[in-house]
Amino acid sequence: MSIDFVSRIVGMVIFALVGARVGIDLAPLIGYPQEGSATLFSLFGILIGLILTPWVTVRPFRMLRRTINELPIEMLLMAAVGSFIGILITVLLAYPLSLLGAPLGSVMPLLVCATGAYLGATTFALRAREIWALIGSRGHISLANPLNMQSSRMLLLDTSVLIDGRIVEITKTGFIGGQMLIPRFVLAELHQVADSSDMLRRNRGRRGLVKLNELQRLQPNEGTMVKIIEDDIEEISEVDNKLVALARQMDAGIITNDYNLNKVAHAQGVMILNINLLANAVRTIYIPGETFPIHVIQEGRDIGQGVGYLEDGTMVVIENGKAYMDRHINVTVTRLINRETGRMIFAVPEGEKPRYQIAASDGSGEG
Repeated sequence: MSIDFVSRIVGMVIFALVGARVGIDLAPLIGYPQEGSATLFSLFGILIGLILTPWVTVRPFRMLRRTINELPIEMLLMAAVGSFIGILITVLLAYPLSLLGAPLGSVMPLLVCATGAYLGATTFALRAREIWALIGSRGHISLANPLNMQSSRMLLLDTSVLIDGRIVEITKTGFIGGQMLIPRFVLAELHQVADSSDMLRRNRGRRGLVKLNELQRLQPNEGTMVKIIEDDIEEISEVDNKLVALARQMDAGIITNDYNLNKVAHAQGVMILNINLLANAVRTIYIPGETFPIHVIQEGRDIGQGVGYLEDGTMVVIENGKAYMDRHINVTVTRLINRETGRMIFAVPEGEKPRYQIAASDGSGEG
């Protein structure tokens, strides 16, 4: 039984009782018998309770909990300090405001204190990075990052990297040094994907949120730390363009596997770390003339071709391989094609010659 369902039942009962009480009180005004008015308003209360209760109870609590979980510790600390300072400042106004006549005298001090706490918390949280840097520079100690980051390089993560998930394993290796930053607008886009009505998009979005939680739970490894930041470029609406503009503003790089974002960022001079390029770089390399075993699992696009895959996912297109369907055979590499989108190997069964002789220039592995 979900918490949403329980809240709807509880809300239905409470609103039904409140509606019945209101119906009894209003019966003389509307000229209805008390029983009929109570029943009518009770039914109306049941409807309101079923629809609205989760939106005013469970869901705001979930949003608050999610926000707290996603905020970096230094931002939470600065928010607490800012809230305390805001309350201290506004308390000075509480006494003169309490001298106002009723009802302002009792309402205004509380309202002003709440406003001061909110403004202090949001101001300090949004400027947490600058405040820590200022404290560190004045005290001549390394407080610019309270968790003692070993590298000052900043890397922004986009939505595609979180959905892909390989960034978690790469981070565990310690090869990525610096701060991995996730802007709030990227996180908002990920939540939109996770809430999509399309099942495939919804599953991809939820996978991204799971991977984000795994990243946040990782211990700092070789100077790598994951943080969610509030920085935004409000005049730009499209998320990829926001990310590129923010990277230029912060002098940061972008980790992505989005081919289009890769091109746009390169054109604007932003450093890109492409997960797909990294995966291609560490795949098994076979040069023309080498022989290796492969399992032919399907037909190719051209007549007589067979297709197999290496353990790392590299496609191997085998000339005359259709005759060896569902068999393990040895093949000889004839040429390679390397692109940003992936690597492809062309081969022939061992002992056979390719239909067309490959020019010497192809032997370099550049197709």
